[in-house]
Amino acid sequence: MNKHDAVITGIGIVSCLGVGNDVHRAALAAGPRQPVIDSTRFAPYTVHPLPEIDWNEQIPKRGDQRQMETWQRIGTYTAGLALDDAGIKGDEALCASMDMIVAAGGGERDEAADSLIIEAAEASNDRETLLNEKLGTELRPTLFLAQLSNLLAGNISIVHKVTGSSRTFMGEEGAGISAIETAVARIRTGQSTHALVGGAYNAEHPDMLLAFELGGFLHRGAWRDVWSRDGAEGGGIITGSGGAFLVIESREHASARGAPIHAVLGPVQSGRARRAQGDFPASLATMAEAAGDADLVMSATSGVPDIARMEAGTLSGKVLRGTSNLTGTMKEAQFPFAIALAALAVNGGKAVAPFSESEAKSSGPVEKALVTTIGMIGGEGMVLVGKA
Repeated sequence: MNKHDAVITGIGIVSCLGVGNDVHRAALAAGPRQPVIDSTRFAPYTVHPLPEIDWNEQIPKRGDQRQMETWQRIGTYTAGLALDDAGIKGDEALCASMDMIVAAGGGERDEAADSLIIEAAEASNDRETLLNEKLGTELRPTLFLAQLSNLLAGNISIVHKVTGSSRTFMGEEGAGISAIETAVARIRTGQSTHALVGGAYNAEHPDMLLAFELGGFLHRGAWRDVWSRDGAEGGGIITGSGGAFLVIESREHASARGAPIHAVLGPVQSGRARRAQGDFPASLATMAEAAGDADLVMSATSGVPDIARMEAGTLSGKVLRGTSNLTGTMKEAQFPFAIALAALAVNGGKAVAPFSESEAKSSGPVEKALVTTIGMIGGEGMVLVGKA
């Protein structure tokens, strides 16, 4: 035990399962279930949809809500849940000195403007001039601002008054890994006392699905277990809307204000193995050894078959739980989300039931969980989440 241990004191979490810690804690013990999915709106693709959310609970001003895209509302909402859970929300002194580290994407495109430009281009011989005209008449300056990746951090600052240092990482799953790694490293070295860290993702937007499909990553057809998508049509990924934010503090800071601790985080292991050269399994094994032994692996694998297969093979002998079986892939929010689930598991002191029929049963309560996130293209991250 060290005064600079990085501990989780607040969890804000939203997914297709619902809103808040209680519904996700219950899902950990429920066992295999019918997945919460929508297979009709974006057929032939499936998504895990966002649940009903009363945005007013965490974003009281309608004007603030209107100027946010959906992914920003999800992030701002879950950040508020985390601050509430940690007992920090509304404390001006704590919020003003709080670091914020966000994993973010690049915003959501204006589908109506895109469609208008494409239709007009079909009847034009001078498409460069047409494009310049439409950029000046169809796209609002506020739309450009809303698409900036650091606007999620900006909205959290405005709504929740978190005004300490601010960092935003981009880069798919690796962004979430870097965000958590930076926060934990700063706290463990005494550079920071408390931080708000996380990300959000809106899977129910056509351009998000398009980005995955252009790379050949989306699963087609009936839903399958994340470990069983070999041989299925498409690339294996089923996305999900949701997000997670964590309040991470030094043990000393949390103890001084009497904050209950959900879990303790070890050092974050991160890497970028040369998969084409065959370095991935050895790199993964080295990272797992460095992270430490655990009762269970909370894997945020995306569902890409060869990556899931290599992870399961490298970590054979450990009990695996694929978070994407419950909630789908959340891109930048994958690592924070899986850590949130692991923290709820170790704090609950109960066994985590299989998330699907192909996963083995665990032998007892989880004291330590190894959280893994393996990027669909590159980037790997792990962290040991232990009981407080």
